[in-house]
Order: sequence, then structure tokens, then C-alpha cells
Amino acid sequence: MSGRRMVSCLKLIAAAMATGLLLTTAGCASTDDTNTPDGGTVTQSTGAVAIFTPSDGITLSQHTPLNKWAKLVPDITSELKKQGFKSANITTTTSSDLAKQSQDIQDYVVNHAVSAQSGKDSANKKDGADEKAITLIVAPAAETQTSTRQYGDYVSQTSGTATDRTGSDEAGSTDASESTDTPESANASSSDNASDSTDTESMPRMANALQLAKDSGMHVVLVANPVKDFTPDAFVELSTAERIGQIQASKLADKLQLDTISKDNPKAVEILLPYTASADGSDDEFAKEAFAGAWSVLQPYFKKGTAYSPSGLLTADTTDGQWESVAFKIDKDSRITDEITNRLKQKNSASHTRIDGIIAMNDYVASGVVDALDHLGYTGSAADINPSITLPGIVGNITGKQDLHRKKVPDPIKAPENDGDATNDGSASEKARDTQWPIITGYGAYVDELPQLVSGHQWMTAVEDRKGAATQLAQMCLKINQGTAVKSPQNLTKGTYPGVAGKNMPTLRPDLVAISASNLKSTLIDPGYITLADAGM
Repeated sequence: MSGRRMVSCLKLIAAAMATGLLLTTAGCASTDDTNTPDGGTVTQSTGAVAIFTPSDGITLSQHTPLNKWAKLVPDITSELKKQGFKSANITTTTSSDLAKQSQDIQDYVVNHAVSAQSGKDSANKKDGADEKAITLIVAPAAETQTSTRQYGDYVSQTSGTATDRTGSDEAGSTDASESTDTPESANASSSDNASDSTDTESMPRMANALQLAKDSGMHVVLVANPVKDFTPDAFVELSTAERIGQIQASKLADKLQLDTISKDNPKAVEILLPYTASADGSDDEFAKEAFAGAWSVLQPYFKKGTAYSPSGLLTADTTDGQWESVAFKIDKDSRITDEITNRLKQKNSASHTRIDGIIAMNDYVASGVVDALDHLGYTGSAADINPSITLPGIVGNITGKQDLHRKKVPDPIKAPENDGDATNDGSASEKARDTQWPIITGYGAYVDELPQLVSGHQWMTAVEDRKGAATQLAQMCLKINQGTAVKSPQNLTKGTYPGVAGKNMPTLRPDLVAISASNLKSTLIDPGYITLADAGM
């Protein structure tokens, strides 16, 4: 049966059953227990939940972000059970791309719509039999480029709609097609053309299937990415490019005390912005928004003169639209080394360029920055910036043997070289200062890079609160299925939904979690995200 005929048939089914199923759902919209005439109580059904997520793809590299779809699904399932959902009423489906996912959702809606209609019409159906309310949790499959996959699976794509996902390699993976520009461009063009052709059918099918689910009395919660021209019951935004840029810049500014220093002791800061050229410009938009997030925090310090760019690529007059000045192509590993070397290495000189902080945007780029700085001769670690934190102390804190107490970073408002009380060994002190290891930030909590946090070579990373989001999402599903207003989950707001212009709806937006050596135990080890062995202990 063609997609168009299937949609027509499904509309007829939805129209035929709408009154009965919707009334049944409305009957569940009171409290958990309903009083009966004889004074007893009837426990209200929690209903059913169907979870649809993209597959993670093939892992070709150890460089893999912590948060993947395959890890979110078990967390949601576990939390749904805690809310009272029965295992038999929770189904999960993974799909390789948008075309397959839209077909899977359509099949589910058809099967359950037909089943509900058949059950309602059955002469053998007992009075008062339970007809379950159903909520679909859908994370639309989205096409991602190499650079955007480096941030993990949960980042909302900036195109505003879900698109066909064609890539399957993980962040940091390289192959022959990525080592040169021409084949990559040809492959990207071919992939984009195939994607456009697939989207012509799969996008409308997805929107139609979801709308028919709602018309049949089901509920829909979209996660991470919107679907064009479809309005869900609620939207879950786990992370965005802008928020990723903001959290790194904010933590960097705090660590370097940019609010308290003066322009006599400015901090040298660089932003590395990886991107992959795409035919539809989606990766350009992602990079632009990531830069805008970081620059919204850092630009005021550049204007005050308390921060500057050693390479000169950023100035007080830089605008959000000039993101390309700090962007670099990420088609192969050596690009990171080349980029940081070009910015910091002084031509025809053995001297080092002072650098206090580097926003690497994600942990894959951060790992390349660590290697490049080591090769260039920078020494020490981020722990040296705060003498009250020692590596043994960090290890003791992570293993639970001692608490970690941090003091204020002893960074003077006035630069040491301008201090009249400075000693005569200025040249040695200046050299040591110029070769001092900088603060490096990233994103994704790559498991293979976590030992770099412990060693202090990478100062911080950040990640979505996966388990917290799963808890709040399960609470949301229970309230939706029972007809209760969705108000109570933490981080729930009335947000603008990007799939339909001007549409506001309940939006769950969990805070991102910043991770450093000082809180690695409480943020990742204690909640069960990783083990001590993962942290290199």
C-alpha cells in the first residue's frame, strides 16, 4: 500500500475511533485513585509508553561521547517502571534513519489504532475494560556531520526540523574519504542528494503518522529535534549548540577570574570552532550558534581589555556573524594540531606564546589540543593554576578517601611583570609564565578522555544530565497519560517550539552538567555513569 493510501486509511480509522478513545483517555484524567459508589477505589491506569530513537551507528573510534541514544533508552525505561508503568506497557524501537523511523512510527500507530477500534467494537469486550492511554516518546533521526557528532547524540540540530540521518561513523573517526578535500566534497554532495530524495517521502510520513497518533487519542513528546509542521504535546531540549558554547565560556571566565582582574593583567584566550562544510549549511549554522553562545560570555571581557586573542582572530569588535574567523575544517585529526600551532607558534623563534585558556568546544578537539600543546613544549597542568589542588588530592577525592577543598585562585589583578616589587629574574619568570599549561574546555565527557581531567591537562568538560532528564521525562509521561496538567517536573518551562513558528508548549530543558576533576566523583562516578577504571583510577 502506498504511503498516501496508508495515510487516507489511517485517517478513516482515526475518525471512526476518535470519540471512543478520546473519551476513554479523558476518563483517566483525574487522580490516581477514583472513588466508586460502594466506597471502594479504582487505581488509575498509568497507560503505555512507546519510545522511538535513532540507532547510535557504528563505532569506528574510541573517541565517543558519553551520552548516546542506546544509553538513554534504558534510563527512561527504568524511570517509567519507578513511576508505575508495567514492563509490558513499555516498548522501544530504534531506527537507522528518518525513513525507517517514520515507517516504524506509522506502523505502530496503525496497529494500535486498528487494535483499539477492533477492541471497542468487539461484542465480547467487557464493560469497564481498561483502554490504555498511550504516549509516544520520539527522538527524530537527524542528519549530522562529522563535527556535530562530536558533541553526542542529544544536541538539537539547528536546521529547525528533523532530517534524514545518513552518517554512521563516530566522532574522531577518519577514513580515506576524509583525508582529502575533493572525495569528501563529492561524497557529501552524493549523500545530500540521496538525503533530499529520502526526505521527500519520510518527512511528510513522520508528520502525518504523528498527527494521526494525536487524532487517535495518543500523545506525543518529541526529544531533541522538532518535526516540521507538527505540534507535539511537549518538547524536550537536552542541549543546543548555543548552550554548549555558553557553559564552556562561563566556566573559563570563572576559572580565570575575568570579572576581577584588570586590563593590566589580561588573559590570553582562543576559541577553536570545528565544522564540516555541508551542502545545506546546517553545520555552518551549528558552528555559528556555538560561537554565539561562547562569544555572548567572552565579548564583554574583550571590550574591557581583560581578555585578548594571541592570534588576533578575535577582537572587541568581533560579531556573532564573524564565527568563521575562528572556525577550522575538521576532516582529519591533523587539522587540530595545525590550527593550534598556527595560532600559537611564533615564526623564526623558539619563544612560546602565552595562552591562558582555550575553548575547544568538544572533547575530541580538546584531546588534539592537549597533544599539540605537549608537542609545542607547554608544561604543567590546569591544577597548577590553583596550588591548593594537587594531583594526589584529586585522586583521593575521586576514590572517596578525602574531601577536596579549593581556595581562591591566587591570580593578581596586576601582572607580575608590571609589579614594582618583582624580583630580578623577570626573564625566567616570564618564560615560565609563557609556557604554563592553559585552561582547556570541552564537551561530551568522552570516556577515553576522562583521565585527562584527572591529570589536569583538560580543565573541564560538560554533558547533558541524562539520568535526571529520564526521571523528569517519565514523570511527564505519567501526568500526560493520566490527563494531569504537566507542571511539576523540574526545568519545565513554557518554551517556543521550533517546529511550528510562534508555537509555545511545555518544554523540558534540563541544565547541562559541568565536570572537572574536583566534582568528577559526584557528577559521573556516584550516579553510575562511569566507573573508577573509566577515570583511570
